[in-house]
Amino acid sequence: MRHTERELARVLHTGPFHLALRTALSVRGLPLHRVQHHLAHRGVKLGVTSLSYWQQGVRRPRRPESLRAVRALEDVLALPDDSLLRLLRGDGSGGTDGERPAARSYRSLLESSGAVERLLAVLESPVDGGLHTVDHQERVRIGSRRELAGRTSLHVVRAHRDGVDRYLAIHRGDPGCDPSRIAVRAGENCRTGRVRWDADAGVLVAELLFDTRLRSGETYVFGYGFEDGTGGPSDEYVRGFTFGGGQYVLQVGFDEGALPVRCRRFEQSSAGAARAARRDLTLTGRHRTVHVVEEGVRPGLVGIDWDWA
Repeated sequence: MRHTERELARVLHTGPFHLALRTALSVRGLPLHRVQHHLAHRGVKLGVTSLSYWQQGVRRPRRPESLRAVRALEDVLALPDDSLLRLLRGDGSGGTDGERPAARSYRSLLESSGAVERLLAVLESPVDGGLHTVDHQERVRIGSRRELAGRTSLHVVRAHRDGVDRYLAIHRGDPGCDPSRIAVRAGENCRTGRVRWDADAGVLVAELLFDTRLRSGETYVFGYGFEDGTGGPSDEYVRGFTFGGGQYVLQVGFDEGALPVRCRRFEQSSAGAARAARRDLTLTGRHRTVHVVEEGVRPGLVGIDWDWA
């Protein structure tokens, strides 16, 4: 979603920093890899992942070298001198410029950006889509670069009204991802319909069309997946649930050349709540996987995170 010069002028005055940066990138129409290229020509080395963290508010530049990069960003984005730096001096919001980003959740980032809500509105989706989950089995693949390579789902749903014939699947890549390069794979009993994304938020929503219209009470089994691999290093996978009920199985598999040193299961009652019910998980099997099984899902979040060192 492209912003306007008027919106940019307003947010450069009001802040916060991450929103001003994200709006400037949108108005100038510059993808992150091009910004990185322009910075390099000015003698500034900054990774695409760091840029993505900054514009999402996951990290906040603090170190001297990071502040020099922000000054160079003002030049690259044709912004008034000191406009972004001023917001950093006056912005007391959280965030860190450390090596590991602050704990973040799948759903909290989506809600804060508003990207999913906008995309669902474009696709004319009701709040719950007319479906309840009976069983959801999800497999996540972490590649040799520690990236989210992709994920697949086998989904069993039950309609609670007549005429339901589609499901909207949401995918959020890790910081630095490029949603335009993420492929949607429709599996059994469905086909791909419309696909929309928000590049700033790294979010993609895919319409999966069923082979039939369901009547209230009928169940349906379908499969789908996303081929990603476009983001930076991944250190967690989180699934948010608006409604309770049903079973959820999450399995995360790692490339043999890039194994984590520790994996943990966790849950949160809401996006802003502390992570609770932590439990260590042991890598098993030839494909080096960990998994969790939630037999009666409650509203909130469930996920697995891991440490690389």
